[in-house]
Amino acid sequence: MENFWFYFNLGFDHVLDPGGLDHFYFLIALTLPFMFREWQKLLIWVSIFTLGHTFSLYASNFKWILLDGKWVEFFIPITIGITCLSVLFKQRNTVSKARGIYSITLFFGIIHGFGFGRYFRMISINDDNAAISLLEFALGVEFAQVIIVLSMLLINFLVLKVIGFKIQKWELIIASLILSQAISMTVENWPL
Repeated sequence: MENFWFYFNLGFDHVLDPGGLDHFYFLIALTLPFMFREWQKLLIWVSIFTLGHTFSLYASNFKWILLDGKWVEFFIPITIGITCLSVLFKQRNTVSKARGIYSITLFFGIIHGFGFGRYFRMISINDDNAAISLLEFALGVEFAQVIIVLSMLLINFLVLKVIGFKIQKWELIIASLILSQAISMTVENWPL
């Protein structure tokens, strides 16, 4: 049981680590256009993201696919930027109705998972049950992501329904702030 909590907490902390805000930014941008009535759809997307993230961790951990870390770190903020742009340049609810959103979310999860793959391989090198540890880690990731999404839905409700802020302005401000961070991270991680 101690091993479960170690990997669960590692996954949980991975998402909420102030030193690596890529998950946080991605989830805020993904959640921004939604209200509580759409929580089920949103949680499905988050779970699909986790599935992709877990797949790439497995692939990296068992050396099925190894990618150069500098390219992964470059593409992670690009996924965040694309998510922000989909919020900024949309007609109302286009994001929630977009075809292929499941595939895009899965692909973005795969990219983000490769970013943590090397580190996970180092810490689980002596772990005889790496596959189980990866699953425990994924549960921690999923739990943290659900907390972020539900918190953002609550913030959306408070800002839009209680305070009465205009949705277009709210999305413009938050998506622009996150996009600026994504651009900064992209430039910082330029691989050439």
